[in-house]
Amino acid sequence: MRVLVLTWEFPPRIVGGIARHVAELYPEIANLGHEIHLITVEFGDSLPYELIDGVHVYRVPVQEAHDFFQWIVNMNNSMGHYGGQLIQEKGSFDLIHAHDWLVGDAAIALKHLFKIPLIATIHATEYGRYNGIHNDTQRYISQKERKLIYDAWRVIVCSDYMRHELQRAFETPLDKMDVIYNGIRAEKKRKDPTFDYQTFRRQFALDHEKIIYYVGRMTREKGVSLLLHAAAKVLSELERNAKIVIIGGGNTQNLQAEADNLGIADRCCFTGFMSDEDLDRFQTIADCAVFPSLYEPFGIVALESFAARVPVVVSSTGGLPEVVHHEKTGIVTEVNNSDSLAWGILEILRNPDYGQRLVEEAYHELALRFGWPKLAQQTEKVYQLVRDQRSQIHWE
Repeated sequence: MRVLVLTWEFPPRIVGGIARHVAELYPEIANLGHEIHLITVEFGDSLPYELIDGVHVYRVPVQEAHDFFQWIVNMNNSMGHYGGQLIQEKGSFDLIHAHDWLVGDAAIALKHLFKIPLIATIHATEYGRYNGIHNDTQRYISQKERKLIYDAWRVIVCSDYMRHELQRAFETPLDKMDVIYNGIRAEKKRKDPTFDYQTFRRQFALDHEKIIYYVGRMTREKGVSLLLHAAAKVLSELERNAKIVIIGGGNTQNLQAEADNLGIADRCCFTGFMSDEDLDRFQTIADCAVFPSLYEPFGIVALESFAARVPVVVSSTGGLPEVVHHEKTGIVTEVNNSDSLAWGILEILRNPDYGQRLVEEAYHELALRFGWPKLAQQTEKVYQLVRDQRSQIHWE
């Protein structure tokens, strides 16, 4: 089967979770014997074409624009043009797979022009991020999401929560959607026996101090402000013998000012962007991972913590309770409740044996539920279904 994939982010261009998702899923699909051609955006010194783990990767230039939405238009024009050339050059493709609304216009145009069925993976929605649609910008994005979902032959979502969100927000039929979880390469979190982890850890905390960390985007929906309020309570209980490490790019000035107002600025470390290599190392030396999201379709960061064998505390929102089973693979706390979040963190830090049991069970579940080879097989079944259905119809 020959598949054309469109994604606006792909390593080394990493904006959110889509980049890692596509980079880890498609090599496994290629291993199943399928031919994958992936179009993304040029970035830095990356080559215009590479064969990466069996996946043909094409990076296209995008004309600069005065605002983000015009840039998205330019990106779709570039992807659509290049995709059309690729289809004509390579011959027929069985499927087009688009990841999120940002590449929707190009994917839909290629679908209609070449009569190739379209599959869409919806990683999140504007409706979910803001608990409704409240302004013209959100309405524009939501309409783009709706159009992609409507034009798709089938829609893949990362959790049952997201399946029902699409039904609420877009009236998407439940039987048009397939739930396929995100995955993780657990082996990338294994400790390197030649690396000096103790010296590395001392960049963030003293030997007797616990490390509590968050990694992700600095947006309201991720609940970082909530973590700071919970951290104030945790530090008080632990006689301030802990460090709060906030990892991720973006503007953190307001969060740093909030930490200062809470009297915990000296206990907080805002690292900014951290390379994948350092992040893999960091996660193995931390004591507790905290993801206090207000909205979270899935929560791949929780899987990364599972793989690094660090206990996880999350909020009871979105797909997180599907990923983290309360008191079995982690602790699930009440969403938007700093007292509940502080309780969960303290449960982990005060009971290391309990935390270790959670870690072992979480690591065991990785291969059973979140291994990419298994998820690739589930994706392949969707591909085969759509290809078979397409073969039975005449497309005017």
